[in-house]
Parts: sequence; structure tokens; C-alpha cells
Amino acid sequence: MSWGFETDPDYQKDLDWVEEFVRDEVEPVDRVISHAWDVRDPKRNALIKPLQEQVRERKLWACHLGPELGGPGYGQLKLALLNEILGRTHSGPVVFGCQAPDSGNAEILAHYGTPELKQRYLEPLIENEIVSAYSMTEPQGGSDPTAFVTRAELDGDHWVINGEKWFSSHANFASFLIVMAVTDPDADRHHRSSMFVVPADTPGIEIVRNVGVAGHEAIGDTHAYVRYADVRIPADHILGERGQGFAVAQTRLGGGRIHHAMRTVGLVRESLNMMIERAVSRKSGKGTLADRQLVQEMLADSWIQLEQFRLLVLQTAWKIDRYKDYRKVIADISAVKAAMPKVLLDVAGRAVQLHGSLGISTEMPFGSWVMESFHMGLADGATEIHKVQLAKQLVKNATPAPGLFPTRHLPALEAEAEAKFADLFAEV
Repeated sequence: MSWGFETDPDYQKDLDWVEEFVRDEVEPVDRVISHAWDVRDPKRNALIKPLQEQVRERKLWACHLGPELGGPGYGQLKLALLNEILGRTHSGPVVFGCQAPDSGNAEILAHYGTPELKQRYLEPLIENEIVSAYSMTEPQGGSDPTAFVTRAELDGDHWVINGEKWFSSHANFASFLIVMAVTDPDADRHHRSSMFVVPADTPGIEIVRNVGVAGHEAIGDTHAYVRYADVRIPADHILGERGQGFAVAQTRLGGGRIHHAMRTVGLVRESLNMMIERAVSRKSGKGTLADRQLVQEMLADSWIQLEQFRLLVLQTAWKIDRYKDYRKVIADISAVKAAMPKVLLDVAGRAVQLHGSLGISTEMPFGSWVMESFHMGLADGATEIHKVQLAKQLVKNATPAPGLFPTRHLPALEAEAEAKFADLFAEV
């Protein structure tokens, strides 16, 4: 097995182009539009659609998808290097056609949608002609989907959905929602639910209110509290088999978690770069902040955390490419997901400190990044859940020590070594 840490020259040229393109073209768009996901906004479309065409011409559109779905089939490792750059922006993922939750929802449709659903929703979703929402979490059940109570009951050739969903991001922009609902309440806990495509204009869907995230006021309230009241959808709008909701969810959640981590690398790097600029710019005594040992420690700790986290993300992406099965990389994905919030919080928090009162102001982005660290600790499963999952994977195939003491107990090892070399010692 060979190891390497260099990107192939042709793709590195693409990454260099992306770096310049994002700085010069995408980041300015972030300053003047309300929300990159709002395909109904003419101002947004006038700015973003031409940029999307440039990305398509460069053959970098929808890099998370294989050629059969209109993507270049680059795999997760190359996507990680791309997402590092896009992660520091609001519009970047949309400009490159790899934005959440649409990217994960496209994977679900590709794997489980009927030909009619793919034609109606998957193709325009991939082209960013429409956007979607993932309606899974409920007010009384967050990280534990087995606590969900939203029901879907079969009535002739239709499913009828009743219940409430919480934090269905972008539902107010969406053309359709992917909804998890209980279909078999008496089944075992992982086969109670199914997943459905629900057109957004179906009667009975009510957005109770849109909820915002502290620190993200600039992009508005876009996380919907949704009520489903006798929502009737055709029977063929189920995704996968009845009771297969958990399996369908994992199709998107594994990728979604690692993609969040890829983009978070970009935010952490941007925080560090801004810290470094501040340190060499701000006067302190006869020198600058960069001359202060405690500031030097902050910079060093931040760089170490960034590089450790980045290598874990890249290795996980490499394993996904190698095994082509998220289930074989579940421990790695859980580790990435658990590490992500702390790394972002630590580095963005130090950036706040170095920038002083300016750092806590709305004139710098750190407040939203600090809050984003808590968002990352909740999205797609709480940090604590992933630590538990990682620990379970670590001990799953472990063998208990055969005796009273550990297998690496030094007195026992010394006795074994003496017995092994007894004949040799007898001769000297």
C-alpha cells in the first residue's frame, strides 16, 4: 500500500481556480443576497446562476455525485479538498451544486425513488432548479428517532400523514420534503418508520413558524416548525420498503456528517488565518500581539487542532472511497462528528479573544461561527450520541483478558520473557 499527501496536479489546478473563484466571485455574493437557497429570489438568481454555469464549464458541478447522476464521480476525498474552500462561505455549496440538505436528499432519491419521482424531483434538484427539505426531527424527539410519533397510515392508494416536525430547514423554499413517519408502531424500534416524498404544495402542510439561529440573523428564519394535518400523498411516494426508514436515513446521514466536517475545516482555517492577521497587525507595547507568548500559544494550539482534525476528515473520506459502504466507516464518521464542534468552538473562540471588542461585534463573523459550533454539535445527531456510537464500535470485537490481570501486565510479561530465553541464559 502506498501513502501520499499530494493532490494530483490536474485537480490541484482546479482547486487553485476554486480558491480564486470563491474569493473574487462567491464571497461578494454572500454580502448582498438574503439566502442562497431561495430559488424564488430574482436577485439571488441573477448573481448565482452565472456562477453555477462557470462551475459546470469547469466540470466541478455536484462533485458528490457519480457520472450516472450528472456529477464527475470524484469521490469523497476530492470532495473534501473542495469543500474545505467552500466551507467558509454561505453561497459556495450552492454555486457548486453540493449544498445540504439537497445533496443528501438527492442521494436518497437516487437510491430509493421511483422513475417518476426521479424525473419529477431528482433531476431538477441536481440542477438546483428547485430545493428540498429534510423533515425528520420532532419537537419531542431530537437525537432519538425511535421517539417520533408522526404517523403515516395507508388509506387505499394514498398515505395520510399526521404529526409535527421541528427544524425542517429550508421548508419555506422547498418544492418537496422528505418526511420520516411511523408506519408500523408495533414493529421493533428500527423498523417502525418509513420515509416519504411529500410535495410542498400538498394540502394540509402548515408552517407553524420559521425559526432562526442566533448569530445567523443575516440569512433570516429558515428552520421550519411544520405541522402535517391529514396530508395525503400517493402510495408510490414511499422511499424504499415500508419500515425501512432508518436504512433510508443512513443513505444521507453518513455522507451528510462527513460533508459538514469537510466544510467546517474551511471555517476553522479561516478563523486561524484571521487570528494570524490580527496578531501581526495589532500593536502591543513595543511590538505586536504576535510577540506575546500567550498569543503564540493560541496560534500554535489552533494550528495543531486544525491539522489533526483535517487529517481525520481526509482519512475518513479516503476510507469511504475505498470501502464504498458507510457502515464500514461508521466509527470514523462518528469520530469526525464528535470532534468537529470542539475544534470550531476552540479556534473561533480564540479568534474572538484576539480581536477584542471587535471580535464580539456583528462587524466580524466570529459570533455566528461560535454559534455554528453548537449547531454542528446537534445537526445529524448530538455529539454525545456519536461518542457513544464510537465507543460501541471500539469495544464490539474486543476480547476480555483471560485472567485476573490485563494481558500486558508487566510481571506476567517478564515471566514469559524469562521462560522464552531460559536456555540462552543457562549458557551464558
